[in-house]
Amino acid sequence: MQIFDTHAHIGLIYDDPIEQLRVIQESKRAKVTRIVSICNSLLDFAKTYPTLKSVPGVYHAVGVAPSEVNTPGKDWMQTVEQSLKLPNVVAVGETGLDYFRKFGNKRSQIELFINQLEIAEKNNKPVIIHNRDAGKDILDILIDRPPSAGAVFHCYSEDASYASRALKLNVYFSFAGNLTYRNARNLHETVLNIPVERIMIESESPFMVPAAYRGKRNMPSYTPSTLEFLAELLDTDIEELSDRLWKNSCAFFHLSET
Repeated sequence: MQIFDTHAHIGLIYDDPIEQLRVIQESKRAKVTRIVSICNSLLDFAKTYPTLKSVPGVYHAVGVAPSEVNTPGKDWMQTVEQSLKLPNVVAVGETGLDYFRKFGNKRSQIELFINQLEIAEKNNKPVIIHNRDAGKDILDILIDRPPSAGAVFHCYSEDASYASRALKLNVYFSFAGNLTYRNARNLHETVLNIPVERIMIESESPFMVPAAYRGKRNMPSYTPSTLEFLAELLDTDIEELSDRLWKNSCAFFHLSET
């Protein structure tokens, strides 16, 4: 069995490069053999990428999250474009909208998001989308600018009705440890009402720890707990589900399955 963690903030788990490499080793022992390392800012990317750029099974996304809307960095668009040409950089992100914390203002967040969608389109890269209390605007923008290389709603948090509308686009839905929470009924309903071919899983480490590890800092090595819960929810064999999600993830990130 192979597990693909499609979203992990390795640089936020540990600052220390040796500890970051230990996280990867622990993940592989837990059968999490591929990970996409996510940055919130170009500074995060610059700190994490040099350590992990040549580690087998580790891939990278580069982008500017809505939390950084006021300080994206000098010449940030050019930097993102240049970074997309580096080895093992497979996506733009995370990017999107966050109206919960009110970073900057809506207009500035939307502009930042649209600019990154355009960069992704120009470079034929998929987009990793952060959505918090901004579902309508995000969907409207994606309908107006459909991502030809694909997009994923990471750590999906909307309901099944929203997912049914989004399914008309070239999008996937990635579920994190919060799927395992008993009160996450909107997520459980969503999983039961979307094609398994559009599902991926992630750790979202160090956040969104699965219920079995509550109280601990989340790690990519805990992703099997989310997979197990998902298999039970779908009433399917865990090995077969793991294989299906592996294929989904490889297809989304334009990677070989082997």
